[in-house]
Amino acid sequence: MVMKMKEVNVEFNRNFKEFNECKKRYRLAKGSAGSGKSVNIAQNFIIKLGDPKYKGANLLCVRKVDTTNKDSTYAELKSAIYKIYGDKAGLFWQIKSNPMELISKITGNKVIFRGMKDDGQREKVKSITFDVGKLTWIWIEEATELYEADVDILDDRLRGDLSFNPFLYYQITFSFNPVSATHWLKAKYFDIKSDDIYTHQSTYLQNRFIDEAYHRRMMMRKERDPDGYRIYGLGEWGETGGLILTNYVIEDFNTSPDRFDYMVNSQDFGFNHANCIGEVGFKDGEIYLCRELYVFEKDTSEIIQLADGKFQKRITMYCDSAEPDRIRMWQKAGYRACPVKKEPNSVKAQIDYLKQHTIHIHPSCVNTIKEIQQWKWRKDEKTNTFTDEPVNFFDDAMAMLRYSIEQERKGKVKLKTFRGGI
Repeated sequence: MVMKMKEVNVEFNRNFKEFNECKKRYRLAKGSAGSGKSVNIAQNFIIKLGDPKYKGANLLCVRKVDTTNKDSTYAELKSAIYKIYGDKAGLFWQIKSNPMELISKITGNKVIFRGMKDDGQREKVKSITFDVGKLTWIWIEEATELYEADVDILDDRLRGDLSFNPFLYYQITFSFNPVSATHWLKAKYFDIKSDDIYTHQSTYLQNRFIDEAYHRRMMMRKERDPDGYRIYGLGEWGETGGLILTNYVIEDFNTSPDRFDYMVNSQDFGFNHANCIGEVGFKDGEIYLCRELYVFEKDTSEIIQLADGKFQKRITMYCDSAEPDRIRMWQKAGYRACPVKKEPNSVKAQIDYLKQHTIHIHPSCVNTIKEIQQWKWRKDEKTNTFTDEPVNFFDDAMAMLRYSIEQERKGKVKLKTFRGGI
């Protein structure tokens, strides 16, 4: 059966119109958290890749670490497919998870995913070929993670004759939060006036699909962390000085309980701000965050349902002691929930312990990654120096991490993980 193109009608944020129509070789989407840039890019690519006009086009999605594509570019593109095609998505797109691939059944155009972390991954990028058409488009998500040389390697892949389809063009799309004002991406692309470069800036204030609760959280950030709001709220170039934790690595590791000395669950309660649960393993003094659950505006019974089957019940769950009623609900649900005893200077002591041990974060823990990359000490505006007090905002996953190390920090006897299953 020959499939025909489906008429699609997707609502975009109006401020992305020129960006979506741009055919310059480099288009850069600099934006704040919640600006909608990644959702827009994903929908834009899915529409074009499914259009016979662009037959022969193929897309490569790139992150620094290959596995982080799963919860970012792959998830966004898959979501775009279902948003555009609804319950008929399977008629128009083939969605593969292992390896991750998306293939249009109308055009044969394909989406593949790669990382640039090491030489081995870079070599795989150099050898990419497609059965139909050529590599025409590259999407680099969280582009500030990459080195300049990585982009040069990718740029060199976009070459060759496209005369077999006059509608095709080569293009690299960069999407990123502008963390550093001294980043090479700013100097080499964003600040350069060129016929080959299109730059775009967006904020959550222009995203008409953002809910009111998100706006309220951003207003809290503006009040409590003005520097962070300027960067993550308004998308301005800047520096996240005063970072608390830099001793972490993001990597895909074996999360099986058997490979750790022991494991715990930990939880920071929330509603208007995030409720965060993490499952953490300990091995040879190092900390491994294996999985997270990070939700807003859910009551405890809803969160218990979401956690079911994802977190081991027969290991200790350290929780915020300020919520004894919630702790009892988790206990009734079968979890070994207990309060973390808050003592004078306990937050500082927990941070000191975390700073002295390598923290391994699984790429699937996307919210913890976002928090740890911007968690910082509060600045004294009068002296323009950082204090030893953390900014009390966007730190729910960080509180979860702090609670998780109580057994380690206090030198209690380590118990092997129970092997009774989940």
